[in-house]
Amino acid sequence: MNRISTICLGLLCFCCTLSAQTSRTFTLSLSDRSQLNIIPTSEKDGGLDVAMLTCYLPNVPSGRAIIDCPGGGYSHLAMNHEGHDWASFFTAKGIAFFVLKYRMPNGDRNIPLGDAYEAFRLVRDSASVWNINPNDLGIMGFSAGGHLASAVSTHAPFEVRPNFSILFYPVISMDERVTHQGSVHGFLADKRSDKSLVREFSSDKAVRRHLTPPAIVLASNDDGGVPPVTNGVAYYSAMRQAGNDCALHIYPTGGHGWGFRSTFRHHQQMVNDLNSWLANLKAPRADAVRVACIGNSITDGSGIDMSDAEGYPAQLQRQLGDKYLVKNLGVGARTMLNKGDFPYMNEMAWRDALAFRPDIAVIKLGTNDSKPYNWEHGKEFQQDMQQMVDSLKALGTKIYLCTPIPAYKVQWGINDSTITTAIIPIIEKVAKKNGCNVIDLHSLFNNDDKRQILPDGIHPNRQGAGQMARLIADAIREK
Repeated sequence: MNRISTICLGLLCFCCTLSAQTSRTFTLSLSDRSQLNIIPTSEKDGGLDVAMLTCYLPNVPSGRAIIDCPGGGYSHLAMNHEGHDWASFFTAKGIAFFVLKYRMPNGDRNIPLGDAYEAFRLVRDSASVWNINPNDLGIMGFSAGGHLASAVSTHAPFEVRPNFSILFYPVISMDERVTHQGSVHGFLADKRSDKSLVREFSSDKAVRRHLTPPAIVLASNDDGGVPPVTNGVAYYSAMRQAGNDCALHIYPTGGHGWGFRSTFRHHQQMVNDLNSWLANLKAPRADAVRVACIGNSITDGSGIDMSDAEGYPAQLQRQLGDKYLVKNLGVGARTMLNKGDFPYMNEMAWRDALAFRPDIAVIKLGTNDSKPYNWEHGKEFQQDMQQMVDSLKALGTKIYLCTPIPAYKVQWGINDSTITTAIIPIIEKVAKKNGCNVIDLHSLFNNDDKRQILPDGIHPNRQGAGQMARLIADAIREK
């Protein structure tokens, strides 16, 4: 009998019924993925030196799944009321639920982070077998586990980054003056005075526009262990300032560490709030056509409040419908030129674009390249664009090269003359050479009513972003 058959047989033998909603429960060791060791349920909460994942699969799967990180100040784990006790709540909704017993860092932050990354790899690798949509896999964390969940949400590579986050009374800051000192000592140990590390792993400082997944934060106003204002509220504020989707619920009493305990005075309200948020969190189709919107601040949605909802990629998503999954990978001020002041291909967003493995890429770069100090390197624009095109072609991606929309003012050095006489001809030349589609936004974009552009003369407002979305959607549908 081969290894896979042995594993499958073992899963069937160790599966048991948790409730009427749970079809199977089993525990896997993360220490040796090649073995996928099955751990008897009685041992699933054993020593803290072995990472394990307890899996609860629902009878009627919705495709959604959650990996849970219990809290414990990075010194122990509250595996029941912040872990296993939640299983039937989620499986009743068709949500697969995974409780992660991560190892304690003892000052080595890579230990719990690595365990969380490995859990995401395992679940996404097994998605088809377990009836899970790999694009609808979230993370949930409590207290120090909330810090781990937020750190994974803000630091993880694309392939192991959650699609959403649920954070209960989370430790967010690593500044021990405003947070839970025990968690800081456990996570950073003798490096907790390193200001760069404190900032890097204070998750509110690590939020990135469009790249940090939607989140809900739940905490108590009277939490004396993890002050909500400098932790959960700080994360919400950073998400809101970035224009990312985030909800915040602060209950008047309850202190710290209530988890799923029914003795928490606001337990039912909390359950209702979480239910409502989950119900309104739209899941992308597993078979959706993946569209990567690559670009600068115009793609990013600079100047548009809540650009994740009103920028051109978000409006393009609504135009195309749920058969497509559109991702905003715009970063402000970025250039196509690798010798420009802020090259796009140096960004995390570019790494995400490749890891996303898009079926379609919409590239809109060139506006910032027109600045005189960037265009000094203009002779390299074609080869740099070719580098981007080659990287996407290697993935089998259909590429749409957009000409920049008009610059209606000379602003920050951006000027329409360089765009029209130098940059657009190169875009057209690269497109012809590589068989790419061209979307001539420079000619098609219309601001005759003076209502499509922000006062800076460069960035489209919400209406202008909607016009861009329609033009790009029409081009994609046409092909």
